[in-house]
Formats: sequence, structure tokens, C-alpha cells
Amino acid sequence: QVQLVESGGGLVQPGGSLRLSCAASGSIFRLNAMGWYRQAPGKQRELVARITSITTGGRPDYADSVKGRFTISRDNVKNSVDLQMNSLKPEDTAVYYCNFSPPLRDSWGQGTQVTVSS
Repeated sequence: QVQLVESGGGLVQPGGSLRLSCAASGSIFRLNAMGWYRQAPGKQRELVARITSITTGGRPDYADSVKGRFTISRDNVKNSVDLQMNSLKPEDTAVYYCNFSPPLRDSWGQGTQVTVSS
């Protein structure tokens, strides 16, 4: 079973930055695409960024709502995937999760809360 542990959330003012990290256990990490997802109150969970496996070049892709502001990266030695979030907006407020892409149902972690507010 793969465990994913997110960290790095917090309270930030509009226009600020945060960096989220996800530590993964298990050997399948390197061979799979990874994603960062978020769920705002009253809304469905959505994929905001994904990065392909190392075998397919580690190519990133982003939801239109975060394109140009968020950057996803992965470290296949540390088994981690990070999300650098810049120019944060109040509408980015949500619980952020990492998981495989497509996600594994049993691999959802606790997530990390990001709140963007003045």
C-alpha cells in the first residue's frame, strides 16, 4: 500500500506564495504520474496539476485556473512531489491532496489546508 503525506499548507495573503510537499512511500511512485488535487468547501475535488512519470519525461500539466501561477515538480530520489504556488488568490482556498493520476482510491491522505485571505 502506498502512503502519501502532504505538508506545507497555511494561511497566506492574496498575492503570496506557498510550497506544498508530498512524501510517498512505495516503489511504484517513480513509474506513475502524480497529481495535486484540491477540494474547496461545497465543491468537488479537482485536479490542479499533474506530472508524468520519469519514464515519460516528467512533463507537467495544469488546470487553466492555476496555469502560470503553480509549478509542479517531482524528486524521484526522495519520492516526493511538490507544488509551488505563487500569486495566490482567495479562490485557491481549499484542502490540497496529492495522489497518483488517475488517483488511487485507497491512497488519499489527510491533505493540507491552504487558506488565502487578507
